[in-house]
Parts: sequence; structure tokens; C-alpha cells
Amino acid sequence: MKIAVIGSGYVGLVSGACFAEMGNTVTCIDTNVAKIDQLNQGILPIFEPGLAPMVLKNKEQKTLYFSHDLASAIADAAILFIAVGTPMGADGRADVQQVLAVAKAIGQSLQHNAIVVNKSTVPVGTADRVQAIIQQELDARNSEVTFEMVSNPEFLKEGAAIADFMKPDRIVIGAATPNALAVMKQLYAPFFRTHERFITMDIRSAEMTKYAANAMLATKISFMNEIANICEKVGADANQVRVGIGSDQRIGYSFIYPGAGYGGSCFPKDVKALQKIAQEHGYEANLIAAVEKVNETQKTVITQKIIQRFGEDLTGFTFGVWGLAFKPGTDDMREAPAIGIIKALVERGARVNAYDPKAMEEAKAYYLKDLQQVSYADSKYAVLQNADALVLLTEWKTFRSPDFQEIKAQLKTPIIFDGRNQYNAFQLEEKGFEYHQIGKTLSKRYDQK
Repeated sequence: MKIAVIGSGYVGLVSGACFAEMGNTVTCIDTNVAKIDQLNQGILPIFEPGLAPMVLKNKEQKTLYFSHDLASAIADAAILFIAVGTPMGADGRADVQQVLAVAKAIGQSLQHNAIVVNKSTVPVGTADRVQAIIQQELDARNSEVTFEMVSNPEFLKEGAAIADFMKPDRIVIGAATPNALAVMKQLYAPFFRTHERFITMDIRSAEMTKYAANAMLATKISFMNEIANICEKVGADANQVRVGIGSDQRIGYSFIYPGAGYGGSCFPKDVKALQKIAQEHGYEANLIAAVEKVNETQKTVITQKIIQRFGEDLTGFTFGVWGLAFKPGTDDMREAPAIGIIKALVERGARVNAYDPKAMEEAKAYYLKDLQQVSYADSKYAVLQNADALVLLTEWKTFRSPDFQEIKAQLKTPIIFDGRNQYNAFQLEEKGFEYHQIGKTLSKRYDQK
């Protein structure tokens, strides 16, 4: 099939590359001319494992193209995907202006019958607005072109997006016509040849499914963090409790790891947006609001542990930070716990030496660019030289089994603050470390016998 993907950000680029990988001819479109020029040169705007080689291969095989000219790019496309951003507005609502602008451009340019698929995460009812705008533009130029509207939410995990797209848990399609469902099933058939994972429903239910899924996962994270905080108060070990409840098949182990809170482009935005959707329809989503509140509090827990250990005034102290991205496998720092923690340390007079395998350029250019007390190094051990403590904030594989003797040799004092509960407390204490983690009371300070 010939496909146009409008929006060449994270979702659009991954979707376009994976559709091309299956033999479709895909054009990814974006109004950012500089981005398109870079993509045509083989330079990707994001890091995602496996994405660059897939893009380059399909570009070379002439199954994947990039353009900033929407009218020409959709000229012979049977399916038009809308995959532009819906950033969080100041009031917490999802900003759908880019989606509506694309709808208008489609209506002004479409010359043949087509299927329009919204893949952007949008409030329930947005597809109706998109359909109305496209039809309004078609009517304005007396066009007899017809189109069918589909909602196809994405469920991609940053750091594993290629695997998620190529071998999906499910493909959710919201459509109003049998033809649209049949075409979408044909498009996705190569992705689920061995299992039937194609779920059909009405358009509004499909729009709601994306929010419900992310809110459920965020709820599990905040629930476990709440339990972890209670564990610290009562002398229990949250890691052991996690194993105890995760063995129940009704609960499972996914998303119940205590930590410094969730971040990224999806969970924070979608949880807030779902609250606004509910409010606009006269309902207070109390549980969803609590999920957000717990998460915002959780992002301060590591900072509070550091203050309790070293005092409110951190002037003269240096902290080596491992991890800046909101999760491993990505350079995305949107809503990452590291941002607030590092800023809080700097505000109290501390210096921070940071290392992340992928996100340091993002930190320098955007999220921590004005912080003169933050420096960066090209190795995980280099940031620990003469630091007063190690602060682990992202669970990259390279941090899982470090050389603890090297850590101890580099640090002024053998103290670790672990925001992702990566290590065994007993083993570290045996090695002479003072180990602070989420959900377990500190056993002893390193200088205590």
C-alpha cells in the first residue's frame, strides 16, 4: 500500500519505518523543513534502538521517503496517518491544534478517496472534529472526494518501540465502516500472522482506550510507590513486598517496581488530560488525580533523603548522577525525575556531575542548560571522582552490575542514593557502603560500626 504519515516525530517516524519494513511505500511528512532535510540525509532527530538502521535501509530501498510538501506527498496515498504531537497545555488539557491543522490541510489538498487515520493521542471526540474539518474544506471547494475516519492509538514504549510495533500485543482500530476495518486489517496483517491481535471497536472507544491504558499503568506505578513509602515508615522492605504481591497472577510484576516516579511524554500528559476530559463532562476523576499527586511527591523522595543525610544547605557537596533520561533505552528527558532532583540539589548549593549513555546532549541543550553547577563526563566512573555520593536515577543496563570497588575508590564517601532500587542492600552494606533506596529504611551509616 501507499501510505502517508503526517508528523515525523517519535510516533510518526517509528510507524513510517515499520510500515515500510513490511513492504509498503511510505512518505513521512513534516512542516519542519530542517528536520526533513536531515532525515533525507540519514540523520534522525531522536534515538530509538533499531530505528536508524531501519530508516536508512528502507530509504535506500526506496520504500521510505520524507517530504515537507503535504499536497504532493498524499497525492496517491490510500491511507493518511495523522501522527503529530498533542502536547500538554498550561491547564493540563491535550493541545490538539496540530491535529486540527493537519485535518484542514488534508481537506484542502485531498484529490482522491482515502482513509484518514488518527494515531495521535487525542481527547475522546477529536476524530469527530477532524472529520468535520476535512469535510468542511472539501465542501468549500465543491469536491466530491470521500474519506473514511479511523482511530488507531499507538502503544509504543520508548526504548522498545520497534519491537512493540513489529510484534504488537494488540492493534486497536476504531472505525465506523466495514471497508475501513477491512483495509486496516489488510495493512496490519503482516504484523500478527501467528496471533489474532486485531481489536475493533467504535472510534470514541478507541480514543478512550489509549488514555485508559496509560492511566492504568501509571496507577500501578504510583500504587507501588505509595506502598514503598509506607514500608519505610513501618520497617518493611518494599522489594520483598513487590515479590510477594507480584506472584499473584491477577497483579503480576509489570510496573510495580518502587522508584523515583514516572516521566516521559505519555504518562504525565495523558493522566492530566484524562482528568480534564472527565471534568469537562461533569465528573471528578479522584483516583486519577491521586495517581498524579503521588507521582509528583515521589519525584522529591530522593532529594529529601539527600537533605536528611547532608542537611538543607548543600554548599560544598558534589553528587555524581547516573542517569538523566526518564527511562533506559531513550534520550527523552521529558518529565524525567532527574530534572527536578538535580535542580533541587543545585538550588541548595551543590555541584552535580552527570552521566547518561544517551541523554546528555538533551540535558545540555534544553533541560539543564542554564545550570552552571552541572557538568558532564564521558564515563560513569568519571562523574564519581571526589563526589560525596552517587545518585542513580535511570536504570540503564550499564549501571546494573558496576565495579563497586571502583565506585568506592572514586567517591569521597561510600554513599549511594538509588532511585531505581537496582542493588542488593545487604551486599552493599557488607562492602562498606551506605545505601539509601526507595521503600526500605537505612540499616546503618557507613561510618557506624
